[in-house]
Amino acid sequence: MSRTSGLPQHELSAQLLRITDELSDRFHGVFGRETVAKVVDETYDLLSDNATINTYLPVLTARFARQRLTDQGRADGLTTITVPQVLFLCVHNAGRSQIAAALLEHHAFGKVSVRSAGSRPTGTIPRTVTDALAELGVELTEAFPKPLTDEVVRAADVVVTMGCGDACPVYPGKRYLDWDVADPAGASLTTVREVRDDIDRRVRGLLSELLHD
Repeated sequence: MSRTSGLPQHELSAQLLRITDELSDRFHGVFGRETVAKVVDETYDLLSDNATINTYLPVLTARFARQRLTDQGRADGLTTITVPQVLFLCVHNAGRSQIAAALLEHHAFGKVSVRSAGSRPTGTIPRTVTDALAELGVELTEAFPKPLTDEVVRAADVVVTMGCGDACPVYPGKRYLDWDVADPAGASLTTVREVRDDIDRRVRGLLSELLHD
C-alpha cells in the first residue's frame, strides 16, 4: 500500500484508523467495519496517485471514501435514495465535469444527486474555472479531481461523458449522454465563460428532463 502523504507512518495510520472508525459509525447496519476499512485503504491509494493533492490526502480520503460507500450502498440496494443521480465524466475531472457537476448541484436544490470523476484525474482545478463559476455564485470549495470507480457508475441513473472517450464502463439500465463541449484547460477566462455557459444550458435542459418540468 502506497503511503506518500508526507506524514510519519504512525500518524498516517492513526488518521486512516480514525476515518475508518467514523465511517463505520456512519454506515452502521449497511457495511461492516472490514468493508469500510478496505474502501478507506483503497481510496487512499487511488488518491495518492495524484501527487499534487498529497498534502490533503487524509481529508480527501475521508470525503471520497464516504461518497464511495454512499454510492456502493445505493448501487447494491442497501440504502434508500429517491432522487436521481447524475455522473459527469471527463479526462482529468478538473474542468468540464467539475463545471457541470457544480452547476447541476447549484440549480437542483437537492432534487438531484450529483457526482463527477475523471478517466485520468490529475492536477488541480484551474483558477479560471473557479473564477468563472464564482461569477454565478457557485463556489468550488470542496471539489477536487477524483478517479472513476465502479460503484459511482453503478449508482448513477444518468452518465454524461465529456471527452473521456471509451473509458467509462457501460451498465444496462442507465442513460448515457455524450456532450461535445470544449476543453477549458489552459484557456482564457473569456473562453472558460463560454464553456461554462454552454454547459449551463445543457445542465438546465437535463435538469428539466429529470424533474419532468
